[in-house]
Amino acid sequence: MSRQLAFDLPVAELYRREDFFVSDVNRLALAAVDDWRDWPGGKMIVVGPSGAGKTHLARIWADQSLALVLEAGALAGLDLGALPQAVVVEHAELLGGNALAQEALFHLHNRVLPAGHLLITAASPPRDWGLTLPDLTSRMQAAALTRLDAPDDTLLAAVLIKLFSDRQIAVPPTLIPYLLVRMDRSIGAARDLVAALDARALEQGRAVSRTLAAELLDKP
Repeated sequence: MSRQLAFDLPVAELYRREDFFVSDVNRLALAAVDDWRDWPGGKMIVVGPSGAGKTHLARIWADQSLALVLEAGALAGLDLGALPQAVVVEHAELLGGNALAQEALFHLHNRVLPAGHLLITAASPPRDWGLTLPDLTSRMQAAALTRLDAPDDTLLAAVLIKLFSDRQIAVPPTLIPYLLVRMDRSIGAARDLVAALDARALEQGRAVSRTLAAELLDKP
């Protein structure tokens, strides 16, 4: 009954520190962010593929530093007079070709630093963003950089277990290893897969199982 009652409730996406699972692929990046008061020049760039946990790491830092979180593509027209002393800019790889957003980040950088702190996330290093503003390019390339690699099995297994637990789904012990060798290698893919299994189980009135997963993953 509780599973049926919970069917229409949204599942919150949590970015708490305790929900960030540490493994070899993200340990150094987490340590770099934790040392934010000692960042060279007050700035750090976190680079990694989609689904590696960049946003989660950025939100952990934002909670620690009371930072404002901004999207790189929405920087044009930003009110620079309202900026706090800590700012996150996400998805900086989208700055290429957006001259107004590049100029806004340049002014944001100069206003926040050196007294404050700036954390930037991106899928690639600054040299690959397609920046056309030389002053911004030099400032971004001078920033310290830390990397998040794609999730390994240890991290993905922990994420899957947590996602099932959040939905109050008990799964057989053989399911997690089965999913790990068949799913896409990202935290976002894990989230989508658990949601799809949950939806199909509820629709068909079945338990989440390896058989159900096979039907979902092996469909043409």
